[in-house]
Amino acid sequence: MDKPPGGLEPWQWDEATWRGHVGRVRAGRSLKPKTWPGGARCAVALSFDSDHDTIPLRDGDTSPGRLSQGEYGARAGVPRILRFLAKHGVKASFFVPAVTALLYPEEQRRVAAEGHEIGIHGWIHERNSTLARRDERDLMYRAAEVLEKVSGQRPVGMRTPSWDFSPDTLSIVREMGLLYDSSLMADDEPYELVENGQPTGVVELPPEWIRDDAVYFNMVRMSALRPYTPPSAVLEIFKAEYDGAREEGGLFILTMHPHIIGHRSRMPILEALLRHIKAGGGAWFATHAEVARHCLAAAG
Repeated sequence: MDKPPGGLEPWQWDEATWRGHVGRVRAGRSLKPKTWPGGARCAVALSFDSDHDTIPLRDGDTSPGRLSQGEYGARAGVPRILRFLAKHGVKASFFVPAVTALLYPEEQRRVAAEGHEIGIHGWIHERNSTLARRDERDLMYRAAEVLEKVSGQRPVGMRTPSWDFSPDTLSIVREMGLLYDSSLMADDEPYELVENGQPTGVVELPPEWIRDDAVYFNMVRMSALRPYTPPSAVLEIFKAEYDGAREEGGLFILTMHPHIIGHRSRMPILEALLRHIKAGGGAWFATHAEVARHCLAAAG
């Protein structure tokens, strides 16, 4: 985060200072299309952040116990998720830290071979807002190169680790020529990112913590972080979010993590949610890249 300029507290900032911070990255024009492909009522974009071992590694935690929680995502979670997606004929987007790709290259090749998208998700799930611009830029470029080399698929979009979007992130995204980002939360619907008052052409596909499995199920031993919501309640929340998107003819993005959603008691949430979506009809299932391209094309 930025240090207070001149050593001032935020309440001492002049208007130009606080407006400058607010205006650095903003939501621009809505990119919600008038219609979705095939006359669908709404778009459904399922995504999986394949963090695996990288979160403890990022924190310098080399405990085999903590690392094994992430390894579960690769060993059990992703195979279970891929079977689920194949069963239902649905494509998804996987956001993959470079270290995950290097640890589990065959997994990324399988994900790509089965027609799913692979997007950038940092190098080692670093916190972007703690990095100097040169370091953030270096890690993003290196991550893109690793993902392309390992999977054979050049990433066109990104999701910052933990949705930690620094003041420099957008300028790096633009420099890399990425199609979209999926880290910011200014709307329910796709929108164009604006940098310092200037439209960028970059599509934002907004996630939200409400539509994320981690906030309901995450667990870190020796801390106060404990799961507090039963799977049945999480299903009701996800269904309500989808129903709202369908009612408004909009976009439903769901963010999940293989080491969290991939457990036996939690995958049924996805099964029930998909049954609910398909029963109502009119849903276009698409990768994030497909949604972004459609929104740009519709916007002209």
